[in-house]
Amino acid sequence: MSSLRRKWISDPAFKLFKQVLPPLSDTEKEAMEAGSVWWDGELFSGKPDFTTLHQYPKPTLNAEEQSFMDNELETLLSMLDDQTINKHDRDLPEEVWQYLRKERFFSLIISKHYGGREFSALANSTIVSRIATKSISAAVTVMVPNSLGPGELLSHYGTQEQKDYWLPRLADGTDIPCFALTGPEAGSDAGGIPDEGVVCMGQYQGEEVLGIRVSWNKRYITLAPVATVLGLAFKMKDPDGLLGDKTDIGISCALIPADHEGVEIGERHDPLGSAFMNGPTRGKNVFIPMDWLIGGQEYAGKGWRMLVECLSAGRGISLPALGTAIGHLTARTTGAYAYVRKQFGMSIGKFEGVAEALGRIGGYTYLLEATRTLTTTSLDMNEKPGIVTAIAKYHMTEMARTILNDSMDIHAGRAIQDGPMNYLAKHYIGIPVAITVEGANILTRNLMIFGQGATRCHPYVLKEMEVAANPDQEEAAREFDKLLFKHIAHATKNTFGAFGAALTGSQFISAKMSGPTKRYYRDITRMSRALAVSADFAMLTLGGELKRKEMISARLGDVLAYLYMASATLKKYEDDGRQQEDLNYAHYAVQHCLYHAAQSLQQAFINYPQAAIGRLMKVLVFPLGNHFHKPSDELSVKLAQSLMTPGAHRDRLTHLCYIGEREDDNIGLMENAFIAMYDVQGIERKLMEAAKQGKVARKGLLSERLEQAKQAGVLTDKEIEQVLAADKLRYHAIQVDHFSHDFSEVRTPPLNPESKAKKAKQSKPKLNSVA
Repeated sequence: MSSLRRKWISDPAFKLFKQVLPPLSDTEKEAMEAGSVWWDGELFSGKPDFTTLHQYPKPTLNAEEQSFMDNELETLLSMLDDQTINKHDRDLPEEVWQYLRKERFFSLIISKHYGGREFSALANSTIVSRIATKSISAAVTVMVPNSLGPGELLSHYGTQEQKDYWLPRLADGTDIPCFALTGPEAGSDAGGIPDEGVVCMGQYQGEEVLGIRVSWNKRYITLAPVATVLGLAFKMKDPDGLLGDKTDIGISCALIPADHEGVEIGERHDPLGSAFMNGPTRGKNVFIPMDWLIGGQEYAGKGWRMLVECLSAGRGISLPALGTAIGHLTARTTGAYAYVRKQFGMSIGKFEGVAEALGRIGGYTYLLEATRTLTTTSLDMNEKPGIVTAIAKYHMTEMARTILNDSMDIHAGRAIQDGPMNYLAKHYIGIPVAITVEGANILTRNLMIFGQGATRCHPYVLKEMEVAANPDQEEAAREFDKLLFKHIAHATKNTFGAFGAALTGSQFISAKMSGPTKRYYRDITRMSRALAVSADFAMLTLGGELKRKEMISARLGDVLAYLYMASATLKKYEDDGRQQEDLNYAHYAVQHCLYHAAQSLQQAFINYPQAAIGRLMKVLVFPLGNHFHKPSDELSVKLAQSLMTPGAHRDRLTHLCYIGEREDDNIGLMENAFIAMYDVQGIERKLMEAAKQGKVARKGLLSERLEQAKQAGVLTDKEIEQVLAADKLRYHAIQVDHFSHDFSEVRTPPLNPESKAKKAKQSKPKLNSVA
């Protein structure tokens, strides 16, 4: 194409692009620059390279991390009694606090050089997940110092002097940190914090030094009531020009000892009855030396970038770990309960209504674990994938909410009566905490995933925006000219590719993988092309208005998210060695993702502000209609049956669920009852057959029916003894706690007042080195 022809096309396009260009604030620009593009970029390209996906490292704990899981972590879990922690003490026991300090649970991310454990993101996530199956309060207490906070910020940005002083103290638990970011006027919009620090001269230790006089009012700060050192984010100003010509320095981060004069700290919030420490902190005109800025004076005004980088990492570990824990917990316990609990003479899990919800728990749990491990893989590759971690935070906590509701429904009355036997209530009450913090889910879905992803992950848009911002218009026009035609070629290829794949059912898309999951690689590629086309149309036709069309951008973000989670599922299936018993879980997870990705696109087209454009996109992407379906009823039933069957597949799916060995352990009791009842299923079938033949009554007391079976020669004494023992466990496991009138005394009868409960025949699943 001649240069004249190109100029005739590109000049008007450049002018149009600048007109429709969505405005990019300074904070958004820093967020874009701080993050990195990973597998999300592949999915946005329209041609994801699955060879790259499967070449990412397999998530594996090293020997030191595995030893910690098997020893120090197990000891901690045996020390936790969530009923006492949440209902009575409203705090972790002092011996638990001391143990956490001694074994350096608060320094999982701190370098060994400073006395920390320096564990991987995978190990950090796995530890938090396993703790969370026993106690949400303990998990939050451990996860916060290992997420966004002084340890993370100092490790990346601290001066050498700051690292040498603070990191060893944080590593051995001498100091407990918190980080104060959120306040009454700034929650999800962390960049809008009103807290202010003014550069000035002031007195410190008897000398006049350069520093900052800071005022703040923060809330929702985890560990603040017990913290000895406060990380603080505030807007810094220099009205007297003590640092230079710039008066508005920007967001900065400082580290302030909690006992420093003027620091108000120690009060508590009540996060829905959970016992983890959370509270406000305030200060008015508190003078701090300049060298208390994290990174020193050199990092004045660089706080937002620091926070964005660290938030993206923490967002991909902590809260997704809580979501995963709920999956492991509900899959393990609900499968057991659905088998043990009987109505109308059979296990409730065999009723299709229950099986549908139970199958969803199984499928989502596999999807949660897959998404968790792929996301931590990115972090262990030293990526800073802000979009990927936002996807993980939003979708994993929402999936956890769904399956926790399913589990509550299946357990019914067993779940709503709180007490030592209840292993769901604390998680049910606490799930809004995960939904709300580190960016409320509404914000994460509607503004972050597509709002940043469309610009950050697109191969050309961010570059075009940078060119358009160039004040040298002649140079900008030349650079834009080069990008424009690449963008046009990219969009044209994806448009025809998406349309062709839709007409042919993805059959002619190349897929290097083989076996029963091969078709999913084709379908993900097809939907990747559809997303790329839809994103180009949306940015072209809506421009800056797209920011305000949150329901459209949220749906497009959902497409990216579901394709990411489907990819994670396929990688997990391959990493685990294509376990045949896991295949149905993989089928369910990927089919769920593809269905919802397609539904999200279709809803975006139907509700598109410019109806004609919406209809055009629908014709291009779904010319023959939307033929993606939810997982079938048959598949749901298979997953429900799988969760009600002991074996390696069930242990693999729920390997993070803590099962205590004490007689009064609520999960252990249900597990023991499940194993015992499963072991007598053959005897139960003999009893049922005898009833059909009229040798044994169909109904009546079990003891009487067993005696009839003995008299008829149907069952032996040993078989009868085994059935009675199993039924005793079953009966106790389905009970709920009761108390004295003033709730001061638990009056639930113990399983066996005279001897310890029989242990389950199947040993507790051991954590594998492969998470």
